[in-house]
Amino acid sequence: MYVRGVGPRVAELLAAKGIATAEDLLYHLPFRYEDRQNPRSLDELKPGETASVIAEVRGAALLRTRKMPLFELTLGQGRLAMKCLWFHGGYLEGKFHAGQTVAVFGKVEPSRSSYNLKMIQPQFEVLPDDSDDAETRLLEVGRITPVYESLGGSRLASRWQRKVIFHLLEGMHGTVPECLPAAMLERLGLPARETALFEVHFPPEGTSMAQLQGWATPAHRRLIFEELFFLELGLELKRRKVRERAGIGFATSDKVREAIREVLPFHPTAAQKRTLGEIVADMRQPNPMRRLLQGDVGSGKTIVALQAMLVAMENGYQAALMAPTEILATQHYLAARKLLERSSRKYRIVLLTGSLDEDRKRTNRGLISRGEAHLVIGTHALIEEKVEFDRLGLVVVDEQHRFGVMQRFRLMKKPNQAEPDVLVMTATPIPRTLALSLYGDLDVSVLDELPPGRTPIVTRRVPGERADDVWDFVRKQVGLGRQSYIVYPVIEGTKDDQPELDFSHDEAAGGPAGTDQAAATTVPARARKGKTGTLFPKASQEANPNAKSGLKSAVEMHEKLRTGPLSGLRVGLLHGRLDADEKEVIMRRFQRGEIDVLVATTVIEVGVDVPDASVMVVEHAERFGLAQLHQLRGRVGRGAAKSYCILMTGDRVSEQGEERLNAMVRTQDGFELAELDLQMRGPGEFFGTRQAGLPDFRVANLLRDREILELAKGEAARFANAPAGESEGTEAERARVWARLKEAWQRRYGLVEAG
Repeated sequence: MYVRGVGPRVAELLAAKGIATAEDLLYHLPFRYEDRQNPRSLDELKPGETASVIAEVRGAALLRTRKMPLFELTLGQGRLAMKCLWFHGGYLEGKFHAGQTVAVFGKVEPSRSSYNLKMIQPQFEVLPDDSDDAETRLLEVGRITPVYESLGGSRLASRWQRKVIFHLLEGMHGTVPECLPAAMLERLGLPARETALFEVHFPPEGTSMAQLQGWATPAHRRLIFEELFFLELGLELKRRKVRERAGIGFATSDKVREAIREVLPFHPTAAQKRTLGEIVADMRQPNPMRRLLQGDVGSGKTIVALQAMLVAMENGYQAALMAPTEILATQHYLAARKLLERSSRKYRIVLLTGSLDEDRKRTNRGLISRGEAHLVIGTHALIEEKVEFDRLGLVVVDEQHRFGVMQRFRLMKKPNQAEPDVLVMTATPIPRTLALSLYGDLDVSVLDELPPGRTPIVTRRVPGERADDVWDFVRKQVGLGRQSYIVYPVIEGTKDDQPELDFSHDEAAGGPAGTDQAAATTVPARARKGKTGTLFPKASQEANPNAKSGLKSAVEMHEKLRTGPLSGLRVGLLHGRLDADEKEVIMRRFQRGEIDVLVATTVIEVGVDVPDASVMVVEHAERFGLAQLHQLRGRVGRGAAKSYCILMTGDRVSEQGEERLNAMVRTQDGFELAELDLQMRGPGEFFGTRQAGLPDFRVANLLRDREILELAKGEAARFANAPAGESEGTEAERARVWARLKEAWQRRYGLVEAG
């Protein structure tokens, strides 16, 4: 449709921002609001609060300092005045002139000048005066005013968006199509779609500012519910379609139970029993299982999955386990072979990875296609077109988020056979809210208990100047027959284009943590010294010569440690720029005990089991995200020896960095850490990649809107599964819901791959 103010050139600019339709523009909501009905006066302001102020420009100047240009704006109300300052503010020169009325929004800070108060880097807007048209004044003065993120420089700034969206809503008055049944809206106390859109952009007088800023007005809740309802309805439809497909109903006879008992190396935990029960209950059903097995590092996911695979094999079907790396696939293969040797049955297990020679691959593919291989373990080589299973009954996918979502289901699509069951395993604890959307088409089982006998890992944080103590500790551990990891955030230098970099963002710098751009919050002296317990009984007298402001790298520190503090030890190096064969050789040497200390990047984060590794040292630990730190810590503590995780920090640690490190020392509960990680980073960055399948929400926020997500999930199930004659809404309303879902699913949620 034609939108006043949007010509071909502007349409191009909007499309580049993901706004291709009038609806997209209407769902580009204000990110905050300013109360220009009752703005704060300067004499009301208090240091520390965030406030909106409307005042007159008294003066403006660009100050040239040695470090940077500083733009200074003086605002006044009567006899009172306040300074506003912008660093690198050259772009503001000529923007203001005396007599203008300006709205500023920011944190009020005390000033040592005669003005008493100041704002640093406030957001601002020049308000209309008598020379502006009446419509501009109507939308910006004497009302609650929406403030939008710019869509492309000053041309598409907040003022332009207010006008265009106002015209669009006025032009559509009475014609905005409703997409939810009237009875549902009435029952849930939600406004109509058109009302919600108008009030979220132009709130009526008297709307609560606290509700507006918290996206909690009825209008906001309606639009959030709508988005989450259609997401959950699509997922419910996918679950229903799976339930309608022909699957395999596995039998669980005494023979099957005996086969499982024969191979169990220990008495299972209550959590393992419960999750296996949930999986087997699904496997008994005559439709395909789609289940996520979620468990913390060391919780015993693999043994649960192996028991499920035994159910399939004892029913005469093949089972397949797909892992993200060759070394992890090989580790699974060796572990499965060792366990199944205990069985009186003769199971044939084959390994299929990319690096096997062609003759071995051909032989193994033949065993698979003839049904002579009962259990097949491999990497993405399992989904190559040459691989054909004779009678595939169960697919287990390990560390699913490391595969493209498309790959998750390719194994299932073999012609003329019932679909196999699918069990997805992840060691990344996912808060329930995120699991509902990220894996909403899967049922979830959670292993929330560690097997008995696992010794807790001692976690300590240590300042960089104590490095000599750390290297002495590593040497002592190696002397006891142990091995150590030492992990660095970058491969070499401080480049930010390196494949391992998956840091949390440097909150103070506002940029990637792998760059050393701006001053972060300085750690208090007591925090830098740290409570290291008895692990490091005394501080070094001299600062470590390697401690410096730049990031240390794996390549640089490998050489320094090998020839310096760890000379005489066998020190290896592993990072993402090595080719697959080199990585494989180094990890195998470390597993066999031929390397004492492995200097690495986060390439060692997933899955590798080295029982004699008892020390994990992470340098620049403040630069890593919580999920990464927890996964790295999980690389040790896999044998009988007491294990340690040492988090070494640089000179500057941001406030959020402090929070992450303190959480790591406080708890080893991956689910607690995942909840904190979600709160700190937000859902969009929780996995760090859109390939994970997380939808790109326009209105909803999974952290803020947990309650609405749960409501939407229940309402979607109720709508989709209502018996004939009891459905909510008229036939026409239900048809509109399904039509809207089809459009939304194809256009908005294409990343959530269909089963």
